Amino acid sequence: MKIYIALPITGRDYASVVGDIHSYKDALESYGYEVLNPMTGKSYLRTEIEFRAHDYHSPASTNHAIFERDQWMIRNCDVALFDFWHATDKSIGMIMELAWASLLGKHTIAILPENNIHRHAFVFEAVDVCFDNPSDPFEYLHKLAKGTE
Repeated sequence: MKIYIALPITGRDYASVVGDIHSYKDALESYGYEVLNPMTGKSYLRTEIEFRAHDYHSPASTNHAIFERDQWMIRNCDVALFDFWHATDKSIGMIMELAWASLLGKHTIAILPENNIHRHAFVFEAVDVCFDNPSDPFEYLHKLAKGTE
């Protein structure tokens, strides 16, 4: 199965975003998932101190390229994992990805802590399974990949 990892990027630095992705990726690949993520092909951004929400001029990071690639990854995944843990500000990108995933009938899983800015009726309705803590979905995802109870 393919799984897409969505997490907040704007306002964060490259090392923290990629570090979060790799912590998920290592575990998920060991369960048998093929991992898709929004930082694919963007190692040239490693010198960014704080990611902006728009207006990169590299061909792989233009507004249109980011929008289309993330939408393509959502279309091509089986499961989409939304980690709102580090989302202290509204993440419009994650909400767009969640809307696409829900509309396309993808199995959506969220990590949505108490008091998070994204705790909203639309998010709760778009998410199939919701956890409060980043470590909580791993057992579920492992069983889902293996088809076990």
